[in-house]
Amino acid sequence: MAASLNASVSSLQSSLLLLDSSISTLESGVSDFPRLCKVLQTTRHFELLPEPTLREAQQSLLDEITPSIGHLLSLASNHVEKLSRREQALRAKAELQEGRMYSSESRQTSSRSQNAHGDRQKANAAKAAEFRRLVQKKERLKYAVERLELQSKQRERQLRKSMAAQ
Repeated sequence: MAASLNASVSSLQSSLLLLDSSISTLESGVSDFPRLCKVLQTTRHFELLPEPTLREAQQSLLDEITPSIGHLLSLASNHVEKLSRREQALRAKAELQEGRMYSSESRQTSSRSQNAHGDRQKANAAKAAEFRRLVQKKERLKYAVERLELQSKQRERQLRKSMAAQ
């Protein structure tokens, strides 16, 4: 009886070892199952639409964009016309200025007798310019003197503070 019991125990132990190895084999095979499910799961990246639906969407976009494009084109053409008119006006003004310069040059050559009067005006203008220059120099010097006075007062205050601190 003990021999048959020993045989049963050893048979049970070998069955347990076989079951353990089967469990570990199954475990290693199934441990990657969630990742495999995720990998094998299909995802639709693109939807196929029928051609009439696409044509309707294209026509709707075209209907929406066409008025805006027309408006922008009219604005651009108006601006180009405006710039063209401005260019023409500037050309006419330049031609007018050239004509004026030419006529003033011809007047200068014909009016040599007025040079004495012009020389006096130039001398007066030179004196006025010299006077303005001297006035500006006086103002600059006055400002420099005021700045130096303020600096000397500030140094006197600092000297008094340092004397009082000792």
